Amino acid sequence: MQKTYIHTFDFDGTLTTADTMIELIRFVRGTTGLLTGLACLSPLLILMKLGLYPNWRAKERLLAWFFGGMPEADFNRLCNDFAQARQDLIRPQAIDMIRTLNAKGQQTVIVSASAENWVSKMAELAFGAETTVTGTRLEVSNGKITGHIDGANCYGAEKARRIQEYLDSLNISREQCLITAYGDSRGDKEMIDYADKSYYKPFGD
Repeated sequence: MQKTYIHTFDFDGTLTTADTMIELIRFVRGTTGLLTGLACLSPLLILMKLGLYPNWRAKERLLAWFFGGMPEADFNRLCNDFAQARQDLIRPQAIDMIRTLNAKGQQTVIVSASAENWVSKMAELAFGAETTVTGTRLEVSNGKITGHIDGANCYGAEKARRIQEYLDSLNISREQCLITAYGDSRGDKEMIDYADKSYYKPFGD
């Protein structure tokens, strides 16, 4: 049976050289604004690092602090501006690899804990429209970013679930594909375990 080749990539740290959510905040609020906000939220961030505060909740507090109440259209415009200005965050080796895989007709999927709002645009510019992006989705109420996550944070087990969701969208079974996963952190463990082959930090630190 001819199998479908699918490559699933974490985004931050794997395809990029930095956390894009932090860099987006720096881009929008400036370094001083970023550091001030991080200082105010530091007790929660420390607890998160110690495993005493949920990752998803800390992300919501960051999003609410910096973007809560912002009109969705303004937020998306800033995300697009950021994506165009900071293509340098994406590793050149990753660009070469994904473009080559796309040219071969293989499936490339970015599965990211960062929000689709900016990851989708960054990926389209770097890799082309052939690469699918699935990531954390942000809640919008009355046309404004609330700071809450819409659905599940795309982290850990949710990454494996998103890959299965992608297979369902292609109407193929798990047995009909060969999945290779690329990641760099604890949040990628379930995605890596779900794959047939995996690479940890494939492009270096």
